[in-house]
Amino acid sequence: MTLTRIDIDLPEHQLRETLVADAARGLLAAAKTCPPKYFYDQRGSELFEQICGLPEYYPTRIERRILTRWADEIVAAVPAFTSLVELGSGSSSKTPLLLDALYRQTPAVSYVPVDVSLHALVGAVGALRDAYRTLPIHGVVRDFEDPLHGLPDLGHRVVALLGGTIGNLDPRTRAGFLADVAAGLSTGEGLLLGVDLVKEPRRLVRAYDDAAGTTRLFNQNMLNVLNRLLDADFEPDRFDHVAVWNEEQSWIEMRLRAREAMKIRLGSLDALVGFEEGEEIRTEISTKFRRESLERELEAAGFGTRGWWVASEDEGCAGSAGDYAVVLGVRS
Repeated sequence: MTLTRIDIDLPEHQLRETLVADAARGLLAAAKTCPPKYFYDQRGSELFEQICGLPEYYPTRIERRILTRWADEIVAAVPAFTSLVELGSGSSSKTPLLLDALYRQTPAVSYVPVDVSLHALVGAVGALRDAYRTLPIHGVVRDFEDPLHGLPDLGHRVVALLGGTIGNLDPRTRAGFLADVAAGLSTGEGLLLGVDLVKEPRRLVRAYDDAAGTTRLFNQNMLNVLNRLLDADFEPDRFDHVAVWNEEQSWIEMRLRAREAMKIRLGSLDALVGFEEGEEIRTEISTKFRRESLERELEAAGFGTRGWWVASEDEGCAGSAGDYAVVLGVRS
């Protein structure tokens, strides 16, 4: 078996074609939007790694705390678990916590990282190869929302989507994603989610609008990606970063707000997009969950909840309260 391999299921030309379609739907709409997957070029990936270390951005710290404390329990909750498939793997910085726990259970371990950023995937695979000399790693450049069909099947799988990424999907898209994952898994295989929980809104907003301005740069960098892939002429500094709490939907919205009226050329669409002063592009939603509603969503997709591990910024706890949770569903 080849120990290290990276397949590119999402080449640059296909990413551009997808973006053109997304832009036609989102940037030309009355209420402008653009999907958060377009944050992650090389610069965007680097900025997101910086965000994960910010004092205001608690999800990464708490998720790492949960995995450090309960990785063995999580792994043991899926009998015969040997293959970790990580969607939106990024730098794979928390992955060793699960891999080490897997190795304590079985020597037959494999890892399949899936990410839209080739740069992030190459860096992550290189770092893991240095640490795990005999671990089969089969990386795939791909949109994590795509169905599991066609991904490497190297054993009895748990599919992990960590970092609160599931919250970037609106309810309808999330239901479709969970159903697709369930359809791609066999009975007894698992889905491991990292989910941020509903809490005091000011704290949520601070996590997406930090004092150092790193999240602002991350948000504005999407416009550089649009310029490259859409042959556009956005000037990022002409847009302000905005983060707001949507109480009705239980999610944070990140937006880019035009500082003045302007027209933007989208060469790939042969179109001009007009912005009024104060008009916004919604670039991300980040849903915050409650246990009961998330378990209903998992059940509707075909997953039984096998475990719910929760911690707070101050201390870990095994109860239902807390700031952040790691949730395990098993395909029924």
